[in-house]
Amino acid sequence: MLRGRDEERRAIRDLLDGPGGGALLLQGEPGSGRTALVGYAHRHAADRTILAGAGLTDEAALPYAGLQRLLDPVRDRAGALPVAQRRVLRRALAGAGCPAGQRLTLSMAVLGLLAVAARERPLLCTMDDVDRGDRSSAEALAFVARRLRHLPVVVLLTGAVDTAPGGIPTRRLRPLDAHDSRAVLADRLPVPAADPVVTTLGAVAAGNPQALVDLAEALTPAQCRGEETLPTTPPPDGALGRDYRARLDRLPDDARHLLLLAALDHELDAATLVRAARATGTAVEALAPAEVAGLVRVEAHGVTFPQPLVRAMVVATAPLAARRAAHLVLAALLDGGDHRLRRALHLAAAAEGRDPALATELEAAARDGGDPDTRSTALHRAAELSVDPARAAARLVAAAHHAWSAGRPHRARLLTRHLPTGLPGPAVAGRVELLRGEMELRCGRTPVALAALLAAADAWAGTAPDLALAALLRAGEAVCFAGDQYRYADVARRARALCRAGAPPGTELVTAQLAGVAATLRGDHEAAGPTLRRAVVLGDRITGPDLTPTALTGAAVAALLVAEDGPAHRLADRAVALARVRGEVCDLPRALELRAVAEYWLGRHEAAAETSREGLRTARDAGQTTWAGIHRGMLAVLAAVRADRAGSLRLIRELGEEPAPGSRPDALARWALAVLDLLDGRPEDAAARLAALACPGTGRGQVTVQVMATPYLVEAAAAASAHRPAAVAALTVFDRWVHSTASPSRRALSARCHALLAPRGSQAAEEGFRAALRWHPPGAGAFERARTEFLFGRELRRSRRPRDARRYLHDARETFTRLGVAAWAEQAAAELRAAGESVGGPDRSAAQLLTGQQLRVAQLVAEGATNREVADRMFLSTRTVDHHLRNIFHRLGIRSRTQLARVL
Repeated sequence: MLRGRDEERRAIRDLLDGPGGGALLLQGEPGSGRTALVGYAHRHAADRTILAGAGLTDEAALPYAGLQRLLDPVRDRAGALPVAQRRVLRRALAGAGCPAGQRLTLSMAVLGLLAVAARERPLLCTMDDVDRGDRSSAEALAFVARRLRHLPVVVLLTGAVDTAPGGIPTRRLRPLDAHDSRAVLADRLPVPAADPVVTTLGAVAAGNPQALVDLAEALTPAQCRGEETLPTTPPPDGALGRDYRARLDRLPDDARHLLLLAALDHELDAATLVRAARATGTAVEALAPAEVAGLVRVEAHGVTFPQPLVRAMVVATAPLAARRAAHLVLAALLDGGDHRLRRALHLAAAAEGRDPALATELEAAARDGGDPDTRSTALHRAAELSVDPARAAARLVAAAHHAWSAGRPHRARLLTRHLPTGLPGPAVAGRVELLRGEMELRCGRTPVALAALLAAADAWAGTAPDLALAALLRAGEAVCFAGDQYRYADVARRARALCRAGAPPGTELVTAQLAGVAATLRGDHEAAGPTLRRAVVLGDRITGPDLTPTALTGAAVAALLVAEDGPAHRLADRAVALARVRGEVCDLPRALELRAVAEYWLGRHEAAAETSREGLRTARDAGQTTWAGIHRGMLAVLAAVRADRAGSLRLIRELGEEPAPGSRPDALARWALAVLDLLDGRPEDAAARLAALACPGTGRGQVTVQVMATPYLVEAAAAASAHRPAAVAALTVFDRWVHSTASPSRRALSARCHALLAPRGSQAAEEGFRAALRWHPPGAGAFERARTEFLFGRELRRSRRPRDARRYLHDARETFTRLGVAAWAEQAAAELRAAGESVGGPDRSAAQLLTGQQLRVAQLVAEGATNREVADRMFLSTRTVDHHLRNIFHRLGIRSRTQLARVL
């Protein structure tokens, strides 16, 4: 089955099923599926006669060799051609070539021969790898492909990415996305593979279908289970490897050697490549054939490989001796200052046996700099070169830590499995437990994560309190993720025992965050507020080694808990940027989660959805399944709030049964379902779902999610009296938090909630709604303000004050329409109709609601014309225009010319 090629298959079918002829060129790197698509065309050719050929490198120097093989089945029809065309065609196909002055005649002869052959049955002509064969055949076929509109002939050509004859429709075969890569592996693997294995193989293959097939066929059962190290390149003896080897073998020896040098160093610049060429007795000009072949591009700032897999395949197909020699050449050219880590890595790649001095140099160089992935590679190699088992174990643990930081949890797990059973000392054991705990928190089982993190905190408590605090910070995340907030008190107690006077700002920030979160969860906002605000201030001030993505996300958490949404967004955004700059992928999903939450509170729902989509992609790529669930849940909530029922339900289905009951993804999914219940007029179901999110009195369940969802719980309970006690309890918690902050938007929500629970038609209800509208910040949170206007208008209408209700319902409907939330706009329209207005549905256009003359008046007014100008242009009286305009406003449910312009 062809995965990820739906558009290309559709284009081929359109050509084959069309009434006339046409052509298509498929461009792609080796292994991208060009040949498979040619096979697809053959299978769906129906009653067409198939002429098939392929460009062969061995015949590239033989003019018209490819054309001769393609046309051989129909050469006997050449007698129907004009004499001049017949003569030149037979001469070219016989190997006698074609003079330059007769090339047009030859091309017309080929076109004519195909037209003759198609008289009996339509034709499909395919030439795979047209760029590999002789150029003369390619030029003739391109000429034909541009002239098929009125002939029952389809020509399908395939070639490399730089094959681009003009005038032929072209499609570039893109790398497969993660979903299709997983599907290819699932099709080929003999047994289901562990999820991290599939993710890693997808990254190695870089979306190349043949690379995925070759990797799947080379995998051992232990590798499928994730118990052994996975390959870092497609196998050299696979189909793709053989293809690249053949391409490389056609290059001169000097070109292959320089290409290998360029492939072995990702940071190689042009100047160093020139020096490397001189050092090996050649010149950089020897690389020209590889550049012409499109394998490499040399520019002033560096050497790049345009096709993702070329670099890996150049290295994988090179002999071991050639690789070692190239590494030594590069090491000799790099100094030990600015390029210390690169030099040490090249020396290590060429080393034989154990070398403790080189291992020490690798460790020191990794400590000096480099991205986490490179550091992990260096420390792993240092462990292999080590003689002392204790040093080797410590280096393996450090390598695993950097692999995790780089977003490679599978590699990190494998590295920790190589550790000896009796770890040398509690320090190394504590680091292993901290790493395992964080990986289980993000990628696996939360109860296991909590136990490992608490064990790590105990191991470090006496010797490294900063690391113990880091473990406790993650342990706090674990209990909150699982919905066991009552256990946070124990985490905070342990943290207090580690407090020391004169701690650095980073340590003080973690301590303040832990203490503030614990106080918030127990409802002591007087104690929590100053502590959390101190953490926010520290987050803005920290520099140097204390400035980490973890520190910034901690400060963002503190800002959210004191309802400082702007600072929370700024801190989370800085955490995202810093994690990207440092390559610390492991911190991105959490930072993006907090940025999305801040954007939700700021009323920027579209931005929150985009952030959550980015968070979901990042979490999946980094193997962080638990945080992928959080982002899916947040996206489901945002889709439900936007009244996107289908999108929300799809995301909830994608969560499946994976989230544990009571976990944060589970709570977010229930919140989303409750919003959909409200939209569908099922307040009892909505209230039941939201009331079950947490038990505020015990600290069990997702208290923070329930706080965010409290406005929806109160709205549902207002129409479902059986759930009023739960709503009142949740609102009490919400109020205590809100009144400890200075957030106008939170106070607006609180006032709205109290108005909803007040007796219908009472003064308390009206005052509550009016207070809420005063509190809503101008220019921000338009959706929540519209929700308040809608609920207030509904309250007034149900209290038999329809005239007063219309103003708020009109404003709500206009905002909902502008924001694109049609279901909410329709609810406002329904209330307007119930209030006595004739309002068309939001899905009906103005042309459907207005008469022809009314529509013309509306269009002129929307263009800016005055009533007098409209009257003059339509030969009407101004009184008639006034009359039409009143009817237009009434039918469209609007009240101003500005609204009219928006509607049209």
